[in-house]
This record gives sequence, C-alpha cells and structure tokens, in this order.
Amino acid sequence: MAQSLRKKFEIVFLRGDPDMSSFHPLLKGAIELHCHSYPSLFPRKQTDWELIEDVKAAGMAGVVLKAHEAQTVDRATLLRAKEPHLHIYGGLVCNFFTGGLSPAAVDAAIRLGAKIIWMPTFSSKEHCCHFGQKKTRFFNTQRPLLHPEQGLEIWDENRRILPQVHEILELIAESNIILATGHLNPEEVMVLVDAAKEHKVEKILIQHTDLGIARVPFDLQTELAKKGALLEKCYLACSGDFNDITVEEMAESVKRLGVESCVMVTDYGQAHNIPPIEALSNFVGEFLKCGISEPQIERMIVQNPKHLLGI
Repeated sequence: MAQSLRKKFEIVFLRGDPDMSSFHPLLKGAIELHCHSYPSLFPRKQTDWELIEDVKAAGMAGVVLKAHEAQTVDRATLLRAKEPHLHIYGGLVCNFFTGGLSPAAVDAAIRLGAKIIWMPTFSSKEHCCHFGQKKTRFFNTQRPLLHPEQGLEIWDENRRILPQVHEILELIAESNIILATGHLNPEEVMVLVDAAKEHKVEKILIQHTDLGIARVPFDLQTELAKKGALLEKCYLACSGDFNDITVEEMAESVKRLGVESCVMVTDYGQAHNIPPIEALSNFVGEFLKCGISEPQIERMIVQNPKHLLGI
C-alpha cells in the first residue's frame, strides 16, 4: 500500500497527470492543526473556503483554523455545515484582541465548540520582546495598531500562575479539549504544563518548538514529551522567514523524541508563502527524504492530531 502511494506520487509529479491531486498521497486522512486563513487582520494567502478546497483535494480529514485576533469557532461551524464530512474546527487565542487571559472568553468559546485554547501569541510578552516595534509591521495602515506594548504573562512578579490562568486550565480540563502553549517563553511553558497536569488537562500541545519566536531547547522538549505533551514540528521554522532549523535537523529531533510525541504542522497561511496544504505536502516529502518512514509520518499527521481532537 505504501509503495503504491509513493508510485502514485511520483507519477503525479513526473508525468503531471491532470486528473490527480498534486498533493502528497500521505496527506490522505491527515489533519493540519496549525495554519492561518482569511478573514484576518494579517495578510493571508487564502480565504477559509480556498483552504478547505485544498483540504478536500488532498483527501485530508480536516483542519483547525487559527487566528491571532479572533475566535475561529463560528467560521469553522459554518464551514462544517457546508462540508459535514470534514473535521473543521476552531478555537480561541488568549490575546488582547479577544480579551486576554479571560476565563469568560474561554468559557464562551468552549460552549460554542472550541477544540483548542491557545495561550497568548501575538500579545505574549515573549512575542512583544522578540519583535518590539516590528510587531505592527503586518499592518499597512497609517494608524498604529491599538495593542498594548507590555505583553501578557501567565504568572505574577513572583512567578506564581495567575488565578485566571488556573480558571482557564480548569475549563479546558472539564471540557477535555486541547491546551496549546502559544508564544510563551520556555520557562512559562514548563510551569504552565505542570499546572495543567495538576488540573488534569489531558491534551497539551507545545507550539512550534523550534521556531525562534519562543524556541524550546531540546532538553526541555525531551522533558515535555516525558510529561505527555505533544510537540509541534513546524515547517515555518525551516522557511526563509525564520531559518531557525533545517528540515534535516528537525527530522533528527523527531527521531530522538519519538513520533508518538510529535505532530507535523506548517503554521503557513502568510500572503507571501505557498498555501498551507501545499506546504504540508512539501513537508511530508522532505521528511521522507530525511529517513522518516511513511508509518511514522502517518502517526504525526493523522493519528496524533485525531487523538488530540477526540476523533
């Protein structure tokens, strides 16, 4: 079966068969947990509908919509009504745009059907310190973005988890959905994961562990994997936007961590990059060249995402 899929892929690219998908056949049944589309404050490559057309063309099982500036549950619900055979889900990022670290906002998102609650990304202190004034570079407008310069942290001055974060963790645990770490710094991530385990959060996703915005050192990645968290191996970290790690180095990290602890995501959707599903297809092809086997890739793009989403 695996060999036939590979032959089909070679036929598509070498002969250019117009009747077959140009996406890698291993994407069949996959779910992309981390990508971006339009509507958005940020320049995006595709609309939601265009993204979903690619998901269908690739034979994927679904996708999770992520937005820094708004909850995506409503959009996902409407898309799913049109494409009921697909697993299209949304969630909430706890940025200033959406109320910050607000239990009320999280509660509402969960009641609407959120599958993931992301800790602050664009609004995190780590993100604000990393980009500084450049963080508004995405916005082609004469009026500066109304966004506080002081970013959000999950703890107080004594590094004790804030009460509202404990409330959010309790809500996530009760609903058995995914806690994602956003753009927190590695120390915050470690403290958050320990607190989440105390609250009996079962599904923890460590965001783009190799991306320079909030890179998690490998020794901490190993520790997080031992705690039962799943780690995003993110194609964007290998792109010209960041160049934080090569695909070969990332593949080696997967071999050392074990595929049971990793998910492959792209974090693509930026207007200047290729579309997310095309990026995921390329990512799969490059990992195969690095010695990651087809069953191992399937574990990271099919089985692990489905487990997190409760499918």
